[in-house]
Amino acid sequence: MRVAERPFGSAVRGKLSLGCRQCGEGAKLVLFVTGLCGYHCVYCPVSDEKMYKDVVYADEKRVTSDEDVLEEARAIRAEGVGITGGDPLDAVDRTCHYLRLLKAEFGPRFHSHLYTMTADPVKVRKLAEAGLDEIRFHVPPGLWSRAAGSPYVAASRLARDLGIKVGLEVPLLPERKEDLLALIAWAEAEGIAFVNLNELEFSDSNYARMARQGYETKHELSYGVKGSDAAAVDILAQPRKITVHYCTSGFKDGRQLRTRIRRRAETVARPWDVVTEDGTLVKGVVEGEGLAELMRDLSETHRVPTDLMALDRARGRLEIAPWVLEELAPRLGRPSYIVEEYPTADALEVERTPLS
Repeated sequence: MRVAERPFGSAVRGKLSLGCRQCGEGAKLVLFVTGLCGYHCVYCPVSDEKMYKDVVYADEKRVTSDEDVLEEARAIRAEGVGITGGDPLDAVDRTCHYLRLLKAEFGPRFHSHLYTMTADPVKVRKLAEAGLDEIRFHVPPGLWSRAAGSPYVAASRLARDLGIKVGLEVPLLPERKEDLLALIAWAEAEGIAFVNLNELEFSDSNYARMARQGYETKHELSYGVKGSDAAAVDILAQPRKITVHYCTSGFKDGRQLRTRIRRRAETVARPWDVVTEDGTLVKGVVEGEGLAELMRDLSETHRVPTDLMALDRARGRLEIAPWVLEELAPRLGRPSYIVEEYPTADALEVERTPLS
C-alpha cells in the first residue's frame, strides 16, 4: 500500500474508513454526548464549556430534545454520525439511545462511529445491540508500548465478534514516536482495521497545559504542534498491511468543518441569504423599533417582495436581501448593515458593514 497525500498535509497509507470519508465530505454529524470523562489528558482540546460537564451538542447546537439532534442531522444532510465526548461510554445508555434514534430516522445505512477510552465488555455489547458500526479506541499513551497486555485486546476482539469495525484513534505525540510504532505493530498483528493519528494541536482550553509540557506550534498561523508532521512522515514511510491515517488540524478546519458548514448553508439559506464560497451567509439587517411597520412599508411603498425579507423576533431585527438593503438603506434612516455570519446554530457573526 502506497502513501496517498490528502488536503492540508494529511496522508494515508491504505484505505480510509467510511467514517473518515464521510467526515471529509462534511456529511458526518458530530454528536457530543457528554463532557464526562475519567481521564485527564494533557492534550484534550475539549472547550471549557463542555469539559467534565454533562451536556449534549449536535455540531454547534446545544441539545435539549431528540428533535434537536434530528434537526441538525437534516440541516447538514448527514450520512452518518461521529459520537464523541468526553467519553461517550460514561453515558452509554444515552449514547445507545441516540444510535437507535438516528438509525430509526435515517435507516440502517446511516453510518455511526464512536471514540472511547473505555474497554468495558458490557458497554461494548450495548453498543452492538444499539447498532454501532465502528468503534475507535483511544488507547492511553501509557499503554502504547504494551497494548498486547491491556484490556483493549479483549474489548477489540469482542467488538469484532459482535460485528463492529474496530480502529484506533490517538494523538500523534512526536516525542512518543517509538511507542506509536509499537502500538501500530500490535494493531496490525491483532487484525484491527486502521489506526488514525491526529495531529497534536493547541486549543484555547489546553494551551497552558501543553505549553508547560514544552510543546510549541509549528508556525504562527497554525495550532498544530511542532514535530507532528515530521513524525507522521517517518511513521507512514514504513510499509504495512494495516491502514494508517494522519489527520492534520488544517484538514479538520479547512476541509471537514468548512465542507460541513457549506452543506448546512445550502440547506438553511433563505431566499434573501447569499451563500459565500466559504459557506457563510450574507444578509441585510435592519435594527431598531417598529420593524413590523417597516416591513409593511417596504412591501407596500418600496415594492420589496415579501419572500426577500422576514422578521427575526428572537434577535430583534429585520433580515432582508443585501442587494435590496444596499439600495434602500440611505432612505430608511435606521441602523442598517450587511452582515456575514455562519449558518450554524450559534449563528456566529463574521463581519458587519454599516450602510447608514
